[in-house]
Amino acid sequence: MGQGAAENEMVVKQDPRVVAEVRRFVRLVTGQWGMDDFVPCLVASELVTNALRHAASGRDEDVILRLSRTEDDALWMEVQDAACGLPHMLAADTSSETGRGLFIVDQYARCWGIRALADNVGKVVFAVIDCT
Repeated sequence: MGQGAAENEMVVKQDPRVVAEVRRFVRLVTGQWGMDDFVPCLVASELVTNALRHAASGRDEDVILRLSRTEDDALWMEVQDAACGLPHMLAADTSSETGRGLFIVDQYARCWGIRALADNVGKVVFAVIDCT
């Protein structure tokens, strides 16, 4: 599996329909690594949708999805956007159509977090997903 250092990156355009392309990209990469793609696709969809909805509204900055491997062969996923506001997990309201994104990420990822980028140029939201 000597691909740990290889970075797989996708620039996500400002278009809600792009989430299907995100899932295709995730399936392609996880397939190369022999991983099940259900959870990675779910988490990537949520993180990218959050970034597109909250982060880049009205501006042309791209959202970037990166996939790589951790030392113990888990999937490292990160979504970078140009917004400085940090997302937070809402109490999931079972009747609500929105607001469940980070709750879903929290349920399925081994861990996740947010890191602000220097000089107020945005943030990265990351998640680590076990390969089983």
